Amino acid sequence: MGTAERHQTSADDAAVRSAVRQRAEAPDRDIPAEGRAARSAGRDASQQRAQEQPDYRPLWVEEPARRRRMPDPVRTAAVRAVLLVAVTLLQAMVAFLCTMAGSWLAFPMVLSSIASTVVATWGVLDVWVTRQVWNQRNGVVSIPSSTARALRRERRRARRQARSAERGQARIRRRGSAGQLSHS
Repeated sequence: MGTAERHQTSADDAAVRSAVRQRAEAPDRDIPAEGRAARSAGRDASQQRAQEQPDYRPLWVEEPARRRRMPDPVRTAAVRAVLLVAVTLLQAMVAFLCTMAGSWLAFPMVLSSIASTVVATWGVLDVWVTRQVWNQRNGVVSIPSSTARALRRERRRARRQARSAERGQARIRRRGSAGQLSHS
C-alpha cells in the first residue's frame, strides 16, 4: 500500500469516525425509542472498532535544527564552491575516460581540468574567507556568550549615556534661556 493510499484510507477512517460521533450525538426523531437503544448499541461497537484502529502517523517528524543556519553570503559562497567542485570532478572524469579511449579530446580536457581545479580551490577558499569576514564583522557566536556581543553591549551603553547627557545639556540650555527675563 503506497503513501497516497494510506493517506486516503486514514482520511476515510477519520470521516467514518466523525460520522459515527455525529450520529451518536444527534438522535433521529423519527425512530421509536426502543429502536434508538438497539441502534446506539451498534454505534458503540462501531466506535470501539474505530478507536482500536491505529491513527495515521506521519512518515517523519520534524525536529529543530541542531546547528544555526549559515549567513547568506557564506551560503552563497558554499553553493558556488560545490558547483565548481562538481564541474571539476566531471571534467576530470571525462578527461580520464577520453585518455583511456585514446580520443583527441583527452589533452584539451586535461588542460581544462587543471584550470578548473585551480578555480575550484579558489571557490573553497572563498567560502573560508567569506565565513571569517562575516564572523569578524558580525561577531562570533559562542557559548555561553560572545566577546563581540559584550563589546557591542558596551558600545550601546556608551552611546545611550552620551545621548542622555546631550539631552540633559540641551534641557539645561533651554531652561537657562527661557528663565532669563533680560540680560543682567
